Amino acid sequence: MISVKNVTLSFGKRVLFDEVNLNFTKGNCYGVIGANGAGKSTFLKILSGEIEPNKGTVEITPGERMSVLSQNHFGFDEVTVLNAVLMGNKKLWQIAAERDAIYAKEDFTEEDGMRAGELEAEYGEMGGYTAESDAGVLLSDLGVKEELHSTLMKDIAGSLKVRVLLAQALFGNPDILLLDEPTNDLDVETIGWLENFLADYENIVIVVSHDRHFLDAVCTHVADVDRAKIQIFSGNYTFWYESSQLMARQIADKNKKMEDKRKDLLDFIARFSANASKSKQATSRKKALEKLVVEDIQPSNRKYPGIIFKQQREVGNQILNVEKLEKLVDGRKLFTDVTFSVNKNDKIAFLSKDHLALTTFFEIINNEAQADSGKYEWGTTVTSAYLPNDNAAFFTNKDLNLMDWLRQYVPPHVTDVDEPFLRGFLGKMLFGGDEIMKKTSVLSGGEKVRCMTSRMMLQDPNVLILDEPTNHLDLESIQSFNESMINYKGVVLFTTHDHTFMQSVANRIIELTPKGIIDRLMTFDEYLADERVKALREEMYGTAVLA
Repeated sequence: MISVKNVTLSFGKRVLFDEVNLNFTKGNCYGVIGANGAGKSTFLKILSGEIEPNKGTVEITPGERMSVLSQNHFGFDEVTVLNAVLMGNKKLWQIAAERDAIYAKEDFTEEDGMRAGELEAEYGEMGGYTAESDAGVLLSDLGVKEELHSTLMKDIAGSLKVRVLLAQALFGNPDILLLDEPTNDLDVETIGWLENFLADYENIVIVVSHDRHFLDAVCTHVADVDRAKIQIFSGNYTFWYESSQLMARQIADKNKKMEDKRKDLLDFIARFSANASKSKQATSRKKALEKLVVEDIQPSNRKYPGIIFKQQREVGNQILNVEKLEKLVDGRKLFTDVTFSVNKNDKIAFLSKDHLALTTFFEIINNEAQADSGKYEWGTTVTSAYLPNDNAAFFTNKDLNLMDWLRQYVPPHVTDVDEPFLRGFLGKMLFGGDEIMKKTSVLSGGEKVRCMTSRMMLQDPNVLILDEPTNHLDLESIQSFNESMINYKGVVLFTTHDHTFMQSVANRIIELTPKGIIDRLMTFDEYLADERVKALREEMYGTAVLA
C-alpha cells in the first residue's frame, strides 16, 4: 500500500494541493486525471519523493519497491540499452556492481569470499541470473530490436529512448509503478502491448495519461485532481465521465423524484458492470463497481468547452479529388501514388508510420506545400477550415489580445461583428471575463489550440482538416472535440494519436505509405484487426518502416 496523509503543496499564493488524504492498494490501477495545470505530474513527483510537500507525508509499506518512468531522455546516454533497463531495479544493479567489484580484486580475501557468497545468494533470490534475458524480452516486446541492446543510449533515436525508459520502469515487477504519459511517442501496436501488460499487472499502478482508450483499458479507479483536492472513484475514465455527467443532469432536473434518480444510477452501474466482464481487467474492475454505492457518484466540477461547428452551406457532390500525389524529403519517400476521392458524409482518418507524411499531405492539400508530382482539386462548394499541427504562424503578432486576434479571421459572409459576437466564440472555448484581453504572447499550447478552434468555428466550414487536434488539450477539451466531430454533419479529414477519437469519428481509413495507399471503408478497430490489411501494411512499408 501507499498512503498519502494530509499532503499540502503551494507555490507562492497558488495552492496546488490542500490536505490530500488517499490510499492506493495492491491490484489496482489508478488513472490520475485533471485539467492542464491541476498538478497531475507534480502529484506523481510527490509520490516518488522527487518533490517534498509543504506539509504531510507519503508512506509506503516497508520493503516495497517503487519504479518511476524517467522523463530525462539524456540521463542514461553513456550506458548501453540493456544496462539502462537493468538499472531500473536499483537494488539488483547495486548488488551486481558490488559483487563484480569484489571479483575484480587482485588481493581477494576470505572475507571477500564470504561477502561475494552473500551477494550471489541475494542476487539469485532477486532473479538476477535471468535478469538480462528478462530485460531483453521486455525491450523486444516494446519494439527495440535485439541488435540495439548493446548500443549506447546516446546513439539510438529519441523515439526508441522512450521505449527503453518504459522498459526500465516496468523491469523487475516493481510493487508500485508510477507512469507519467507512458503512451507518448508509441505506435498503436506498442500501446496495445502495454495495455495488456498493465491489465495483467498485480501490483499498484498510478498513471497520468491523456489517452482515454488507454485509461479505459487499464484503470480500475480514477483519481480526480480538482480544486486542490484528489478524489478516488471506482471504474475507468468513461465510467467516471458518464456517471458524473449523469449526476449533473439529475441535479439540474429538480422535478425528478429521488427514487427515479436512484434507479437510473443503479441501472447505469449495472450496465458498466456487465461491460466490465468484457474488458481486459474484468475481475478487478467488476469487483470495484460491485462495491460502488450510488452516493459515491458525484458530478464533476469541470468546465467543458462548447465546440460547435455549423455549415454555412452543405457541401456538393464534388469535394476533393486527389491523383497520384508523391512527396520525397531528403531522398526519403513519404508517400506515392496517393489517389482517392472524398464523398459526402466521409469522415476519413489518415494513418502513416511516418507522421511527417501526414503533416506534409495536409499542408499540400491546403496549398502550404508542393507535391513532387500529382495533383488535387477541391470542389467549388467547399468551405474548409484547417487545424495545422504547428500553429506558430498564426501567433506571430505577440501584441494582439485574444479579441483582436480572433477579429482578423472573421470571414466575409459574417456581418455585424461586435464585441459580444467575438466574446461568444471565445467564451465557448472557456476564455471568459478579462481573459479575452490577455496577449497572445502568454498563451500556453492548449490555449493556442482553443483559439484556433474558435477561429475555425467562425468560418462555418463544411470540410474540416485536423492534424492532431487533441495535442496540448486536456481531457475535457478532447472529450468535447471528440463529441463535436461525431455530431458534425460535414466532411472531416483528420489524423490523431487518440485511439478513442479515431475509433468513434472515422468511417473510412486511408493509410499513406511509401508504396501507395490503403483505403478501407471501416472503423479504426476493424482496420487494425483485419488480417488482409496487416499483410498489406507489411508489404507496402517493407524496409521503409521507421524504427
